[in-house]
Amino acid sequence: MIPILSGNVASGLGGAYDVANSLRFNDGSSDYISKTLGTASNRKIFTVSYWIKKTTNGLHTPIVEVASSGGSIGGSENAAYIAFNTSDKLNWYETHGGGVINLTTNRQFRDPNAWYHIMYAVDTTQGTSTNRIKLYVNGTQETSFDSGASTYPSENLESYINSNQDATYIGRSRYSNKYFDGYMCEVVHVDGTAQSPTDLGEFDEDSPNIWKPKNVSGLTFGTNGFYLDFEDSSSLGNDAAGSNNFAVSNLTSIDQSTDTCTNNGCTLNPLYKQDHAFSEGNLGYTSSASDWDSAPGTIAASSGKYYCEMKVTATAGGVTRSVLGICDVRDGNLVAESEFGLTSGTAGDNVGYGPGAVHKNNGGAGGTFASYTTNDIIGMYADLDNGKVYFSKNGTMQNSGDPTSGSTGTGAISITTGQTYLLGVTAYGGGASQSNFGSPPYAVSSGNQDPNGYGNFEYGTQNYYTLNTKNLAEFG
Repeated sequence: MIPILSGNVASGLGGAYDVANSLRFNDGSSDYISKTLGTASNRKIFTVSYWIKKTTNGLHTPIVEVASSGGSIGGSENAAYIAFNTSDKLNWYETHGGGVINLTTNRQFRDPNAWYHIMYAVDTTQGTSTNRIKLYVNGTQETSFDSGASTYPSENLESYINSNQDATYIGRSRYSNKYFDGYMCEVVHVDGTAQSPTDLGEFDEDSPNIWKPKNVSGLTFGTNGFYLDFEDSSSLGNDAAGSNNFAVSNLTSIDQSTDTCTNNGCTLNPLYKQDHAFSEGNLGYTSSASDWDSAPGTIAASSGKYYCEMKVTATAGGVTRSVLGICDVRDGNLVAESEFGLTSGTAGDNVGYGPGAVHKNNGGAGGTFASYTTNDIIGMYADLDNGKVYFSKNGTMQNSGDPTSGSTGTGAISITTGQTYLLGVTAYGGGASQSNFGSPPYAVSSGNQDPNGYGNFEYGTQNYYTLNTKNLAEFG
């Protein structure tokens, strides 16, 4: 089953604490942050905590690693890492002269829509081995580990974490030469205390199965502790709890995202993947095959009014072959230009704006729509309440469209009301684009927001809304 967020979802629930920003890592750009500790501290008792939205599956995906520039896990160098392995299981591996840690979950983590809170509470002074490392995911302790790949630390083992000999990398593994791909927020390291998960999060009082973050600013972080909130776009490695700041590599202010664990943003869904490639936190999209492949979004809606943008980043053979559109969730297939031989959707309405024309289901939708090419930005206004879809090019409405015309639908393409839809893109033979559902992977000069104050768009939203879980909970 392909995970899709729809309806009154967890991240749209109200609450006293909201997380403003995350950091978007792109493995293709070798993004990471790092720090070498000034002094060693408590290597027996500490807590590591991350909120993570991973956007790739089937790859070694590092979260944190402590290793020297010549470090070799399993070799002569001391090193440790926490990562998702190629089976999408969470793995802590550490080896050095004093012992080994190797804990691999049986559980797999494959949902590209989900924010996971991953927390390790470590206290190797405990007499019972299974109490020396406790892993919590979304507030619940993980107790099922791969028996063939699980070794708890020996009593009083000093972990390599909190060592001052070599660097701590977040989002990078020197051992595997791999990088994290996805989003992180609320990155916390507490030196000297094995925290309870309720110190960092809580279950929602109205939906007790939903785990959400708490304000951690009151924690005692210790000598080498830190809190990375990613709220300073000019200093993304800033320690909000003290002075343990991280150096930033290959990350810029553009990588500061508003897609967070308290307001989950729409991205493209890689589980529809055929032969195309994703990047930039599943907002970049490149077709690598000579066929049309669709990449619908991860959030579905059946009511409300939503706005998004697509920036064309590459043509294919000199021809623009990137399309922005909307499709029925039962099908998940966007329509494009019929001249390229796309088979129409099999369920419900499917609409796509390609250069010079809009197509709906089995044929052209009529109207006057401009051509476009690299660096042009196409906007889409989806009025699901009235069953109307409008398009713009670089801020100019196409087909004399008026997104505020309601049921009249001036210049709109009509779709069936009462159905559930996905916004998304499609491309052909090397065509590439980047999608902006509210947190763009490219520079925006004007900074338009929706009426609720969400989003960062190049052009005005016409009082339409960003497709995120807070807006979805209100309108969708």
